[in-house]
Amino acid sequence: MLEVLKKNPKFTRRKGPVVLVIMDGVGFGKYRSGDAVAEAHTEALDGLLKTCSWTKLKAHGIAVGLPSDDDMGNSEVGHNAIGCGRVFAQGAKLVNKSIETEAIYSGAVWVKLIENVKNTKGTLHFIGLASDGNVHSNLAHLRSMIIKAKSSGVSKVRVHTLLDGRDVGELSALEFIDPLEDFLKEQSDSDFDAKIASGGGRMVITMDRYNANWDMVKKGWETHVLGEGRLFAGAHEAIQTLREETGAIDQDLPPFVLAENGVPIGTVQDGDSVILFNFRGDRAQEITKAFEAKELQEFDRKRVPNVEYAGMMEYDGDLHIPRQYLVNPPAINRTMAEFLCGSGVTQLSISETQKFGHITYFFNGNNSGKFSDALETYVEIPSDILPFEQRPWMKCAEITDRVLQEIVSGKYDFIKLNYPNGDMVGHTGNYQAVLCSLEAMDLQIARLKKTIEQVGGIMIISADHGNSDDMFEHDKKGEVKTKADGSPQSKTSHSLNPVPCIIYDPKYKGEYARELKEGLGISSLAAACIELLGFLPPEDYDKSVLDFS
Repeated sequence: MLEVLKKNPKFTRRKGPVVLVIMDGVGFGKYRSGDAVAEAHTEALDGLLKTCSWTKLKAHGIAVGLPSDDDMGNSEVGHNAIGCGRVFAQGAKLVNKSIETEAIYSGAVWVKLIENVKNTKGTLHFIGLASDGNVHSNLAHLRSMIIKAKSSGVSKVRVHTLLDGRDVGELSALEFIDPLEDFLKEQSDSDFDAKIASGGGRMVITMDRYNANWDMVKKGWETHVLGEGRLFAGAHEAIQTLREETGAIDQDLPPFVLAENGVPIGTVQDGDSVILFNFRGDRAQEITKAFEAKELQEFDRKRVPNVEYAGMMEYDGDLHIPRQYLVNPPAINRTMAEFLCGSGVTQLSISETQKFGHITYFFNGNNSGKFSDALETYVEIPSDILPFEQRPWMKCAEITDRVLQEIVSGKYDFIKLNYPNGDMVGHTGNYQAVLCSLEAMDLQIARLKKTIEQVGGIMIISADHGNSDDMFEHDKKGEVKTKADGSPQSKTSHSLNPVPCIIYDPKYKGEYARELKEGLGISSLAAACIELLGFLPPEDYDKSVLDFS
């Protein structure tokens, strides 16, 4: 049964609606160079920041349920946090729980991969970072999956190890590899054969990100899949030898392939199953593309085995990478939309196709249906089927056209919309296109502002994570990395930067403090929306940016 919210005794709802504007992928940049948000001509946003109450919100890492603040936010966890007003476990926390409850092993994808190798008498391969750094992976997850695979009747496992040295000690590889080899020997018997098959430093093979160096992925493919490379009898010997020869730390060690009698022991063949056990997305997407793409332009794969491939998690919800993953999104309940339906609040959710699922499904706690057909309306504006840099304005004008129509109609108490521009165009790495996309969005915000003022409503402007605010790669000194031709090296991923929270309330009467609370995450937006709709937020919701004391 839907819960009814209590009235907010310190605030009377305005005549017009509360409009929540999510500027997808728009944050406050750390560096001036590459910050398209700062460089774009955004007269409306700049004016709002000068005249309105505003603050910065955290939209990555722990603030959205990811394991650490080294983890970038993303559209899925961002909309989850905004929509439910609380932080649910994501990333490593979610994997830990899934393994503890064994939900991962009852999932359709795990069952599919296991049955595949049992039917084909093939090999189950695991590829991932061999450490307990808990930023990209955790060997505890790998050990659990290997034990379960054995008990499920799998006969052969091969592990392809990536050496860390960044999230753990720079020369700690043998502290992880030696116990892993011992573990695999202990598990092996006449019916179960488990061995390390290949390896190499994470900054040399496989774990490239942001399309910076596809040669790393090529080397990883040749090492893990094709078994091409320098042969060794064991991983310990390989690491010791390569250290002595190169003087490199773990992350920079060259690749190696383990062999018996001169034959690689772990090449990937037709009928095999492959699990990438890294849970963090940025350095998992390119090797995933190498396994999943029908045609690959970045390098010649030489041979593409027909396998069942899965990632530990979904690495990019916008692009749906990978197609199969082991751990599902968190089970989220008691969302803002559900409470508002229980309280009789009419709601409109609108975006174009690229983010329609985020403003509905993810915003509503991964719930594909409405809580109330009578109170909720979903509007999807079809996206252009073109590269985003060719239409960087996307459908922000069409979204705004419909929102303005509905604001004036007076039909809805709460309207939430997503402008995908800063994120989807940001992913292209095309700086000029990103500037254009942001300026186009700013024109629409100006239109919203004018109408909100006319009807006496409130507009809250925020974002789910950063992206377009961090368009260039920087080194540790903060200098822009450059290509061979001297141009900036593009960054196409999300950022770790905070995002804005702007309250435009033209009928403000002093009901709450002008200064918004600082240091909060984007989950605080739900409580603020509820308060401005005239209700008290649920007690277990994260505190609002608004101060009514």
